Amino acid sequence: MRDEFRADLQIVSQLLVDMAEGVRAAMRQATRALLTADRQAAETVIERDAEIDDLYRHVEERVCDLLARQAPVASDLRAMITALHVAADLERMGDLADHVAKTALRRHPSPAVPAELRTVFTEMSEIADRMAAKIGSVLAKPDADLAGELDRDDDAMDELHKSLFSVLLGDDWPYGVETAIDATLLGRFYERFADHAVNAGEHVIFLITGENKPASI
Repeated sequence: MRDEFRADLQIVSQLLVDMAEGVRAAMRQATRALLTADRQAAETVIERDAEIDDLYRHVEERVCDLLARQAPVASDLRAMITALHVAADLERMGDLADHVAKTALRRHPSPAVPAELRTVFTEMSEIADRMAAKIGSVLAKPDADLAGELDRDDDAMDELHKSLFSVLLGDDWPYGVETAIDATLLGRFYERFADHAVNAGEHVIFLITGENKPASI
């Protein structure tokens, strides 16, 4: 029975790794669509969001089945709780990539981001990619130190988010209200993506140490 539980737990872990890889790829493609008006990339992200949702449901189903059949306690129960929380954060990260892609598609054939904002969104996307990569790594091989680095990455994302507003609120902003609203929402999508990555990292730290830290959002 114990070996069976471990095998099932490994399947759940792999599903989470697959989700992390999926949301990382989704945000990468969504950013490419955003900055280059790549319609195909945007449509691919939107179509594949359902795959991330399916993985989320598989995690939920397997965890619920394990809870019912195995009645885990102590560290095993902690692993089950962690899996549910991390899956929820990853699913939301996929949704946020989907939102970025839909914004790019709505603006097509024009780029959704004006030249003045390309640098900040490029840097935000690089941080988002780095954070998603770390989540995938700590899910494949739990590492509290690596998971803890996500807080610093999130601080960098927050600083970029602030710098975005300094441009949007400047007296010389030339693009009007609609573009400013799009940029504000896009900034929020990247910032929230980072917040959910931090949350996922905190859940992994909880799995390793048993110490619970309040969620970032």
